[in-house]
Amino acid sequence: MKYIYQHINNNQDQFIALRRDLHQHPELGLEETRTSDMVADKLRSWGYEVHRGMAKTGVVGTLRVGSGEKTLGLRADMDALPMREQNDKPWRSSTENKFHGCGHDGHTATLLCAAEYLARSRRFNGTLHLIFQPGEELLYGGRLMLEDGLFRQFPCDAIYALHNMPGIKKGHIHTRTGAMLASADTLHIEVVGKGGHGGFPEKTTDATLVACQIVLALQTIVSRNVSPFDQAVVTVGSLCSGEAPNIINASALLKLSVRALDNNVRQRLLQRIREIALGQAQSMGAEVNIEHVNGCPALVNDADATAFAVEVARDLFGAEKVCADAAPVMGSEDFAFMLEQNPRGGYLFLGAGDEPERCMVHHPGYDFNDELIAPGAIFFSYLAERFLK
Repeated sequence: MKYIYQHINNNQDQFIALRRDLHQHPELGLEETRTSDMVADKLRSWGYEVHRGMAKTGVVGTLRVGSGEKTLGLRADMDALPMREQNDKPWRSSTENKFHGCGHDGHTATLLCAAEYLARSRRFNGTLHLIFQPGEELLYGGRLMLEDGLFRQFPCDAIYALHNMPGIKKGHIHTRTGAMLASADTLHIEVVGKGGHGGFPEKTTDATLVACQIVLALQTIVSRNVSPFDQAVVTVGSLCSGEAPNIINASALLKLSVRALDNNVRQRLLQRIREIALGQAQSMGAEVNIEHVNGCPALVNDADATAFAVEVARDLFGAEKVCADAAPVMGSEDFAFMLEQNPRGGYLFLGAGDEPERCMVHHPGYDFNDELIAPGAIFFSYLAERFLK
């Protein structure tokens, strides 16, 4: 353990510089060509077998040491957000409306830092797969890697991922067994009515009015169709219909975000949304077209895998810095797809600091805390050495 600390702390500056370079050159989901080139070049230089092309820009680096039969997967996400950065850091984004506002630049640098140590030390016995995933912010990059055969080509006895989290004390680890992050579904509901003059409403079927009735009715789902002991969210984030005050609109478009911590609750939400939208429209003489744009399951941590990660974290950082029963979060993460296909694994938050001025992820003033690279890499490295001992 002392050797891990010494090596990584002595080498962290080069990975801080790498992280800041990635931050200056952000790339959106499935477009991370420069990032994946950099990742692949680094892994090759350290002796990893490198596989490219899953989900277009994904990279998997494999390192085999000794004769051990166990395999471990460690995953980092690589993509940026389509938003404008608002800070004056020297390494701020050089591309308008592209910004590492969630810390995936830091996650990539952290896993590379661990990769370099593990390749130099080789103090494990087995196979290590390092998964650099594109398109997490799209909430389907992980699914695309699985469809391209991730676990068929690179089977893993366990898989883990870390995510930085502002609001948690710096360097503290938070995780839990079971559902940790919510499912996420995006739906578009198009209401089709009959337009006309604002002075002759009796000759129309007002799509705007129908859409508003649907919005109101959707608010009954969580209060009346979901148990008070379950958590769920139905958000109508957008209602678009017309531009002029004297035109009754023939169409309206609702955009919904739907979240749940239980996949059975998730299916119930989706079913009731469809039933309510169809019923409300029919009652007012309109029609609806419902498009399920995208969906991601709830992220569920395995009990044994989580207990192992908690033990590793406590050994490294002390029990006082590890919370093993953290509250679940209604945010979402497409590592859930990997855990759904390979349930033996876990997801952990690494605290970025709880100072009042520290911006939350997805805020335009956010910047990854570079002081997390060393502890994150130390955790990944010791986890690998313990799992593949």
